[in-house]
Amino acid sequence: MNQSVNQLIMNAADDELPAAVPERQPEEEQLFRKQRLAAALRIFGKCGFDEGVAGHITVRDPFDSDTFWVNPMGRSFKLMRVSDLIRVSHEGEVVEGKGLLNGAAFTIHSHIHKRRPEVTAAAHAHSVYGKAWSALGRLLDPITQDACAFYDDHTVLDSYTGVVVDMTEGEALARKLGPHKAIFLQNHGHLTVGASVEEACWWYVTMERSCQAQLLAEAAGEPISIPHAIALHAAEQVGNEAAGWFSAQPLFDVILAEQPDLLE
Repeated sequence: MNQSVNQLIMNAADDELPAAVPERQPEEEQLFRKQRLAAALRIFGKCGFDEGVAGHITVRDPFDSDTFWVNPMGRSFKLMRVSDLIRVSHEGEVVEGKGLLNGAAFTIHSHIHKRRPEVTAAAHAHSVYGKAWSALGRLLDPITQDACAFYDDHTVLDSYTGVVVDMTEGEALARKLGPHKAIFLQNHGHLTVGASVEEACWWYVTMERSCQAQLLAEAAGEPISIPHAIALHAAEQVGNEAAGWFSAQPLFDVILAEQPDLLE
């Protein structure tokens, strides 16, 4: 490792994946991404983010960047395995694996992956606090250090038109997301993206908890926001790509130790 972990996390000017992430051959990278995707889905299940057949995480295929891997609709997050995953083209065709494609997953993620070539993974589920906060149609305020990860780096799609299955709605969502790491879908929930599965997963988890924290704080009184300049500084420290990747590592270590069958 060329830099200490602390330096990696604090270096907000670094636009590439941290040096702790090794270079892999395409075959190795494809398997690794699928393993991380299955693990992320198990993490979502463990966190209680599953609700019926709703929710999806995708990762871009390293061989064919116009396709992505996603969980099949109807398979529980809690039971997801590498062998369950399906690979989908930007045209909505299942090109590898067996299982049902969630129409909303295709509509949302295909447009994000098309519009944002630097995005490797995207995550969305119907978790309780993200849904509750989305109903307010507001951005998160910088009332905690963790919430500062999203300061000036998330947005709101301020309309709800039903389940996102129309391609024009997917285009509108991706356009509204713009260069940001996260977006609230009004009356729906939230979605996060990253340069790795770990990063996208972490932003989702910590955004859910930030929603919970602000809902609790506002129920108790009037939260005190962190001043603009300090919030921006904190965002550089805790909201950069390296911080997102590294913060997720304990979650993945635990789920792999507890549920190694996900690698099957």
